[in-house]
Amino acid sequence: MTTTPIKPVLKMGEPLLFQRSQEVENIKDPQITQIIEEMIHTMKHTNGVGIAAPQIGYPRRIIAFGFDYAPRYPNEKPVPLTVLINPTFQALSDEMQEGWEGCLSIPGLRGFIPRFMHVAYQALDQSGNPMQAKLSGFPARILQHECDHIDGWLFPCRIKNFKKFGFEDTLPEFRNR
Repeated sequence: MTTTPIKPVLKMGEPLLFQRSQEVENIKDPQITQIIEEMIHTMKHTNGVGIAAPQIGYPRRIIAFGFDYAPRYPNEKPVPLTVLINPTFQALSDEMQEGWEGCLSIPGLRGFIPRFMHVAYQALDQSGNPMQAKLSGFPARILQHECDHIDGWLFPCRIKNFKKFGFEDTLPEFRNR
């Protein structure tokens, strides 16, 4: 029995994290299945709520998100595990919401980031079938954060107020967690 490895998460500063990832053309390629398995195992092992292939060293347009309980976001409701290949999304309204975000590639830091409140996405599932859905609130935030990764963006690029950016052990909102 082989076990799926937990991959090291690339940290801010790695050039790969600032590049647009490549489209997945052959979903049946066994390497794509392996990447997805490694992403999910790594996300769960690190208590992440989402992960993108570039974060574990693969410049491919694949994201995964979902959790039953998120220690880093203890007040959020569970989100079903979702894997999206070549995802795109559109805002369903101009309504934005600011919220705290962290990132596995930027450990220990949080920022207050504006995101669209309601989005619709299109993608391929792991079998290559088209899929689409609408998301609101925290799941919509996760989707946008992970899509940023495959476009070469990290959340600090979206900060509007640097007074709401810092280390979790310093920010009043996170000190007592």
